[in-house]
Amino acid sequence: MSESIHSDTNSKIEAVNDSKHWWSSGLRVNKDDAPPQIYNRTLYLSIFVFGILGCARGYDEGCISGTVAQTAFIKEFGLKDPSKTASQLANLKSNITSMVQLGSIGGSLVSIYAAEALGRIRTLQVGCLVWALAAIIQITSHSIGQLYAGRLIEGFCIGTTVVCGPCYISECAPKAIRGTCNNIFAGAVYFGIMMAYFANYGTALHQTGRNQWIYPTSIKIVLAGSILILSMFFCIESPRWLIKKGNMEQALINFSKLRHLEPDHPYILSEIADINEQLQVEREAIRGTSLWTNVKSLVTVKSIRIRMVLCFLIQILGQWSGANAITIYAPELFAMVGKSKQTDRMMMTALLGVVKFTSAYLSAFFLIDFIGRKKSLYAGITIQLISSLYFAIYMTIVPQAAEDDVELNPSQVRAGKGALASIYFNGIGWTMGWNSVQYLFNSEVLPLRVRSLGTAVVMAFHFANQYGNSKAVPSMLLALTNYGAFYFFAGVCLLGLVFGWFLLPEVTGRSLESMEELFALPWYLIGRRGAQLAPDHSEVNRIHFNPTGHGNAHAGDIDIVMKEQTENIEYADDKVADRELEEVK
Repeated sequence: MSESIHSDTNSKIEAVNDSKHWWSSGLRVNKDDAPPQIYNRTLYLSIFVFGILGCARGYDEGCISGTVAQTAFIKEFGLKDPSKTASQLANLKSNITSMVQLGSIGGSLVSIYAAEALGRIRTLQVGCLVWALAAIIQITSHSIGQLYAGRLIEGFCIGTTVVCGPCYISECAPKAIRGTCNNIFAGAVYFGIMMAYFANYGTALHQTGRNQWIYPTSIKIVLAGSILILSMFFCIESPRWLIKKGNMEQALINFSKLRHLEPDHPYILSEIADINEQLQVEREAIRGTSLWTNVKSLVTVKSIRIRMVLCFLIQILGQWSGANAITIYAPELFAMVGKSKQTDRMMMTALLGVVKFTSAYLSAFFLIDFIGRKKSLYAGITIQLISSLYFAIYMTIVPQAAEDDVELNPSQVRAGKGALASIYFNGIGWTMGWNSVQYLFNSEVLPLRVRSLGTAVVMAFHFANQYGNSKAVPSMLLALTNYGAFYFFAGVCLLGLVFGWFLLPEVTGRSLESMEELFALPWYLIGRRGAQLAPDHSEVNRIHFNPTGHGNAHAGDIDIVMKEQTENIEYADDKVADRELEEVK
């Protein structure tokens, strides 16, 4: 049934002797039978650079939330103009905060061409240059029009980062740590938010005039330049993108660098075989077709349509669960629970950034690949639901807490501390749940030929949603009152739990090329029983590394189940899957 081949892959690449370093096993939360060399410094550095792209989005969200509360900014751009109505002022603030989301829609769509034509690395580098340019336009603004323009251009850059970042990470990370690696990007969003919150807090304490908002905005130039320089030294182009472009020789070289294995190593050859097999099937299906046909396939091909619908539902339920509102309008929410002093609100907002950042990376390293996507999502949504409900009930019972110079009795003060804590718990729930899957899911489940296209469409929808959310929240707080908006958020979280249980499949540990089998199932079985009915039979799963323990952590046997030997084998899992599938039809 199997052929045992002694590993003689002590190549120049392998001679680095990763066994002495933490990276050879440190991030492998979901243990597998792959050669330990594939978990190495080269891989982690490449993924780290694309992961910290999340700072672009996060820093802006955190920066603008404090900027619109800075006294100098309010005065310069008329956010408390007495000649304007409350509704007009709410619209002005929402226009400023949401202009980046509007630009991100266009950036996501343009990345369809950029990521495919230029590659993942060049797209990153162009995005960093545009990001720095947008920051310069903003810090030189003296009119609302120029400020809008700078934020719109910045949004264009951010739209490209959320497409090329997760796509690159999913394409390069081994399947056992794919979720963890993708959540480096998601966690970087909150690293950016945390930095921005503290930048705003520092300038609120120590600066006056325009410098209160100029200094935090200027840090965007430093971030863009740093990521650009790092990408020049540490990033290796996605082998999957190179194979799609027909550059097989360079793809083998890049796989060898990323896996620390020889190009002819069985593990690399099995990865190449899986990719080629999927591409061949897809090319046969779309032979002679155009880009427009690929766009139509997102809707007309049943298995892809199901994936796109799930991606859209994740974006809708995640965006309207209230987390985005808390991130952008955090200072105003802290004012609602009695923190009326500006520096106090800035400090509380900065601490919220620390909580989200810490929670995001704890979830990335110890939850998403360890307990699975679905369980992590359940836990996060439940925490969000309870915290939103508590905040809503508190504001219903103690509405006067949001008013200045109002004395609260001791029980109301204690309840207010609970409401304050609920804002932090809401952030923890978001990072454990929706934030863990909103970038990861579409980059994992979409087939290679439409991965960039589909991810771009999903991210355009994501930012359209966020734009609507940013525009709507100030009006929601007026129309529904403070507590009504949070009852709404709690209701969305409840719907999210139902969605996660019934429709969302568990894809932890699956290879990217095995997703087609999963989504070929009837839609009503994918979420509840997909893993049992469509097990992963990728070529790479035939490679098993068995260490011999002869003093070298990488010396061992590689067991390969030969393909010709498996053609007549009926997997035990397949028998069970076929029988169960027949029972439900």
